Amino acid sequence: MDGTKRADIHIGATVMVVQKQDQRSGKLTEGKVKRILTNSAVHHRGIKVMLENGIVGRVQQIK
Repeated sequence: MDGTKRADIHIGATVMVVQKQDQRSGKLTEGKVKRILTNSAVHHRGIKVMLENGIVGRVQQIK
């Protein structure tokens, strides 16, 4: 699943996110969702979340 729909993402889910500084390279970081930061139901670049380790990024994949 991709991370463009807010309804697919739940707190505690394991996801792969791209951080702002890694958007050009496409480097992904894995972690568990602590908070969902995007309010809209859909976002074409990925729903923005905060991981348990404090990293903020847009969800690219849901594990």
